[in-house]
Amino acid sequence: MRKALILPTKYVQGEDELLNLGYFVSTFGKSALLIGKNEDIERVRTKLNQTADKYGVEFFEAGFNGEATRNEVQRLQNMLNEQPTDCVVGLGGGKALDTAKVVADSEGLEVIIAPTIAAQDAPTSHSAVLYTEEHNFDDYYYCKKSPGVVLADTTVIAQAPTRFLLAGMGDAMSTYFEARATHNSYSRVNASLPMGTREGYTPSAVGTYAALQLAKLCFDNLQEDGLKAKLSADNNRVTESLSKIVETNILLSGLGFESGGLAAAHAIYNGLTVLPGTHDYLHGEQVAFTTLIQLVLEDAEKKEINTVLGFYHSVGLPMTLADIGANEVTYEQALEVAKKACIPEESIHSMPFPIDEEQVANALIVANQVGEEYKQNGPL
Repeated sequence: MRKALILPTKYVQGEDELLNLGYFVSTFGKSALLIGKNEDIERVRTKLNQTADKYGVEFFEAGFNGEATRNEVQRLQNMLNEQPTDCVVGLGGGKALDTAKVVADSEGLEVIIAPTIAAQDAPTSHSAVLYTEEHNFDDYYYCKKSPGVVLADTTVIAQAPTRFLLAGMGDAMSTYFEARATHNSYSRVNASLPMGTREGYTPSAVGTYAALQLAKLCFDNLQEDGLKAKLSADNNRVTESLSKIVETNILLSGLGFESGGLAAAHAIYNGLTVLPGTHDYLHGEQVAFTTLIQLVLEDAEKKEINTVLGFYHSVGLPMTLADIGANEVTYEQALEVAKKACIPEESIHSMPFPIDEEQVANALIVANQVGEEYKQNGPL
């Protein structure tokens, strides 16, 4: 049986680590196109100036319009054509980082990923998600390889609103359950996909046991340190618990999803984009709830569902549709979500049993009721 594991070349995490960004740029050349929202760049302006001066490199600021669209990729490609650089730096949240990966890959450049939040596991992966101008899911893009450097500054991440760290925990919570489902069904994983968009390609390898164990470590770390990390973030302080959860959200979850596999939770998240109310909620906040939907689909043990809901309750992650802005969802709307989640190329078909739209719509409605029941009466 063919197996695959894919990883970034280097992962570095620590306090004030952005001060070393210039060194990593210098390993590729003397200049970098810096992709990130202006407000994110301003947050770390002092560190960027210091590292540029120390290592003799130059950053050409490209900005970022806030959405990872084909048009935004084209705009940034045009900037590179007008002002060639030696590498690309993506700085900020997941969509800016995904866009930087696509731009660098399309231009044959190395990319350095510098997340300023730990809200999801995009930084380490060779994949990116593209959206439409209306913020709906468009397509996946797969780069030739993983990022050359992932650099996580825990001091910067600790200064961000706690909501982002919690969203990363929601994303990381799905990692083990999706990898477990993929492992049990012997489904193919993203680590084996060729470059380019998803259309026309078929993954050709299953996940490794190493990836499955990394995914399980996500779940274990969240149980042990999730609440303590939240309290650290509430106080904008770097502690060992916060550092462990940053590593969990960015590194372990990234490796776990890409080489361990995605299943129902992320496919249903893509389906949720048809509900307008969800657009104000972060990826990981929505994935927290869609993980519950996957557990209902699996008819998971009551103890396991209670463990997940107990964690959500302790840190404040979504447990119901209302918690992600989707009030009074009709069954017809649930079917629309399910229809998008069940397209032939979606990861939901990595579940270890056949899936149809009615199953998904039913599980969505029931998962919402399960969350409501927990809120009102405690453990099931």
